[in-house]
Amino acid sequence: MSLNYSKKTLDNFRNPKNIGEIKNPDATAEVGNMVCGDKLFFSLKVKDEKIKDIKFLSFGCASNIATASVMTEMVKGEKLKDAKNFDWNRIVEELEGLPRQKVHCSVLAVEGLRKVISEYEKKNKTKQKNSELPKIRKNKKIK
Repeated sequence: MSLNYSKKTLDNFRNPKNIGEIKNPDATAEVGNMVCGDKLFFSLKVKDEKIKDIKFLSFGCASNIATASVMTEMVKGEKLKDAKNFDWNRIVEELEGLPRQKVHCSVLAVEGLRKVISEYEKKNKTKQKNSELPKIRKNKKIK
């Protein structure tokens, strides 16, 4: 079976953007597809509720690497609330198409994006709740 990848897909596979890990990330997440064996690991930095930086590591095929590369480029600078609604079709369009049997890689990339944002929000909500807790006052000794 021959796969016809676009020039853009092959370029993103051979020269992926944002590959690696962020030191001291605000959140991390891992996703995988048991059917094909692909895995993605994302690390995220957020500033002012916008994606300041996002990186990925891949254990997968050319489509897995290319879709994560393109997606991370597209979401940098986006507000978290907008990035949560990112549509996998945008990746396919940006790559000028994917073989039908490889479209699931774009879905996996978006699943990873949503998961790392969710992890950030969980962590951030916990920090926020803890900072909102009333301070414990030391009472005078009770006689």
